[in-house]
Formats: sequence, C-alpha cells, structure tokens
Amino acid sequence: MSLTKKIKFYVKKSEYVLHETKRNVLVRFLLIVAIFVFYFALVSIRYGIQNGLMVTILTWSFFVFCTPIADAGFLVDFPVRILTKIRMLYSEIVVWIIAFLLNSYSLFFNPNVYEKTPLLMLFRYILLHPFPFWAIIIVSATGTFMSVYFGDELIDVVKYKHTKKYKKHKNKYKLILLLFIGAVALFFLYTYLLEKLGMEIPS
Repeated sequence: MSLTKKIKFYVKKSEYVLHETKRNVLVRFLLIVAIFVFYFALVSIRYGIQNGLMVTILTWSFFVFCTPIADAGFLVDFPVRILTKIRMLYSEIVVWIIAFLLNSYSLFFNPNVYEKTPLLMLFRYILLHPFPFWAIIIVSATGTFMSVYFGDELIDVVKYKHTKKYKKHKNKYKLILLLFIGAVALFFLYTYLLEKLGMEIPS
C-alpha cells in the first residue's frame, strides 16, 4: 500500500472523521489554523517576517484576552489534547500565562509593535488602563474557560445529543456573552465621552 493510500486509510478510520462532535472540533481547528496562517502571511508581506510574526502573536493574544470564546487558545489546546490527552481546560491556563508573558515583554521592551495595527493599539490601551477596561478581560476569561469546558466535552462524546454540560450551562454562557457585549459597549462609550469632553486619551 502506497503512503498516500495509507494516509487516506487512517484518515477515514480516524475518530475525528467518524464521530460527529469530534469532526466538528477538527473542522473548527483547521479553520482557525488557516486564518492564523493567512493573517501571518499578510502582515509578513507588509512588515517583514520577524515583525509579522510578533504582530501575529500579539494579535492572537488579543483574541485570547479580549473575546469570550476559546478560538485563539484552541490553536494550542486542541493539538495538546490530541498528543498528550491533557484536558483543554488545563492547557488554556498555560495559554493565558504565555499570552500574559508575551505582552509583558512587548510592553516593556518592544512597545512600538503595538503601533503596527489599529487592533494592537486598541489592545495596548485596554492593557494599560485597568479601570474600566479590564472588565472586558475578566468577562472574556469567564466565557473562554466555559467554552473550553464545552470543547472538552465535544471531544469526549460522539454525538451532540450527548452534550449534557453544554445543555446544562447554555443559558449561563449566553449571559456571559451579553456581559462581554456590555463591557465592549462600556469601552467605546467611555472613549466617546472622553473625546466629546475634549480630554486626551492616553496612548
């Protein structure tokens, strides 16, 4: 049997192809990888590979810190889960630590990198102004870890009808998403009021 046929054989027999929930998790992961690679290619063309890599990683860390879903961390969590069987809930903690260390280093030693894109400028502003903008991070953390909790369940079960955790906590997760929207709205309202009052927003 040729190598190509062997690969096709094992792919067809893989639980991540045969099982409904696992297949959807795999598709989600591949989509995130494609977006990450595409974004890295774009910024590398503009800023060079070294700066492009840093911009991409910091942008990734923005989505780790400032969105209530685990898609950014999932880029690390999923392969770790497959290779080591460590639950994604635990690897997500490591993801947050890595994101924190990356931004701590960049803020102290390479702050100019945040000037590369409007998104990173916004991110830096959130990081440097704990009140009230860390509310976004707190709400995002709650939503992210609940999302990872569901993600672990999707890998553990075969069909969506078996996802008891998701059904049990679905309303709580919706509440977290609403709180996130409120925190983001607060951010833009605060910024708008500062501009209307003629006050300079710190960089």
